[in-house]
Amino acid sequence: MTIELNKRQELIIEIVKSDGPITGEHIADRLCLSRAALRPDLAILTMAGYLDARPRVGYFFSGKHQGEIYSKRLRLLKVKDYKSIPVVINEKSTAYDAMCMMFMEDLGTVFVTREEEGLIVLVGLVSKKDLLKIAVAQQNMPEIPISMVMTRTPHIITVAPTDSLYEAAQKIVEFHVNCLPVINKQNGKNELVGLISRTTITRVFVELGSLKTV
Repeated sequence: MTIELNKRQELIIEIVKSDGPITGEHIADRLCLSRAALRPDLAILTMAGYLDARPRVGYFFSGKHQGEIYSKRLRLLKVKDYKSIPVVINEKSTAYDAMCMMFMEDLGTVFVTREEEGLIVLVGLVSKKDLLKIAVAQQNMPEIPISMVMTRTPHIITVAPTDSLYEAAQKIVEFHVNCLPVINKQNGKNELVGLISRTTITRVFVELGSLKTV
């Protein structure tokens, strides 16, 4: 995930900056290397966004700032590769069950599900704020169905496995939520297949921030 440029890759960028567009053969000659030995470095630098290449022209410096490189990479990263396993509770449970699970697992959100045709289908979610309202009202939590407390599916912000982490981050910021359920549409059903959290997004930003500035 983290790309730390080595001395040769830094030198390649300097050559392309000063003499680009320049062919791979000419870069290899400057470094006294074979074209085959140089190919992996050029592939890494192109993938990371430092260099661009044009057929029959050669390599040239993209001129992108690190922020642009981070943004491009973040848009290429998919939710399906970073999702975690969500903690769920059955829709027939009570508010008390949700509270116990939330505190035992140290969670801010619990997802409410039911099983349909072998799928775990999302029907709602419960937050600490939802449970706090009941506690303040001094209601009998063991007798309150979770369905009376939860936010139902049509009002839940979700992401798909094929969405980018950038899209997930946008939704987390826009809707002021700590996590998003990852939903796979199956025959009109909302199959819950994962979770993307603010913590995960932050970790990815930190990893992208480890890209060494040239």
